Amino acid sequence: MTQSHDTGRPAALTPRRYVGIGGRGPEDVVADDRGRVLTGDEDGRILRLDGLAGPGEARVEVLARTGGRPLGLELLPDGDLLVCDARRGLLRVNLGDGTVRVLADSVDGEALRFCSNVTALSDGTLYFTVSSRSHPLEQWIGDLVEHTGTGRLLRLAPGDKEPEVLLDGLQFANGVAAAADESFLVLAETGRNGLTRYGLTGPDAGRAATFAAGLPGQPDNIWRGPGGLIWVALAGPRIPALELLHRRGPAVRRAAARAAVRAPFRPTGFAGVLAVDDHGRVVHHLERRHSGFRMVTSVCEADGLLVLGSLWERGVAVCEPPAAD
Repeated sequence: MTQSHDTGRPAALTPRRYVGIGGRGPEDVVADDRGRVLTGDEDGRILRLDGLAGPGEARVEVLARTGGRPLGLELLPDGDLLVCDARRGLLRVNLGDGTVRVLADSVDGEALRFCSNVTALSDGTLYFTVSSRSHPLEQWIGDLVEHTGTGRLLRLAPGDKEPEVLLDGLQFANGVAAAADESFLVLAETGRNGLTRYGLTGPDAGRAATFAAGLPGQPDNIWRGPGGLIWVALAGPRIPALELLHRRGPAVRRAAARAAVRAPFRPTGFAGVLAVDDHGRVVHHLERRHSGFRMVTSVCEADGLLVLGSLWERGVAVCEPPAAD
């Protein structure tokens, strides 16, 4: 079921505290069942943050080092952590001893670069995204400007050595999460300002369709919370000039992308998150227009609060939860 972006007036996204991580770029945040938050930074560290809801100082513990650049994360039932590493591919990290194992680093003879986000189903099948085949992480803005449509959705079945390409031609494929009954996936296409549905079972199996279009910002990582909602981080507001540029020819977009990569980047003061249900309906829409915490690339619930991650910032933001309906 496709839903439009008309979410009405957003509620306020209210910060409670900021917690530094001793590094930069906690791009994704996920919470465990004890309210602790896992994230990664640009130096390749996997970190665990504890005590975010308490009045005292939060604890930041280094659990592992990937040797690359961790982006999307997924906790497994056995306590291991799946990591999409932009340089090394899809990894599995033992959080007890810090051991890092490569699950996939190529597909069809092509090295996996810009591996973005991953989700695991109950049967052990892994689904993950690649944001771009033409631009590395360091040039992400070039891909969004050029509108290359080289993002992918991949599947790695239990026991397989190499993933299978399920979808190609996605506009900066990003976050991915499964429906509660695992009948379909929801994935973010940042370059389309929308969410895409990919069927896993039933008559829609293997088919992609629009799940939510025209979102009020650019969707990044998505995370299914314990309450059943899918939380969507909005990395930036919609940019009308960029959407107009996407209608121009490839040569114009390539030239604009080259200029964008060379220009210094500074995110706006926009911070936003959405929560949608399995029908694509927006249940919560929170925004802050003059935020000191910028470029929100992830959001999760921990101890009744919202925790925001960012590719840009040097820590995470802990915010008030949305008001009950």
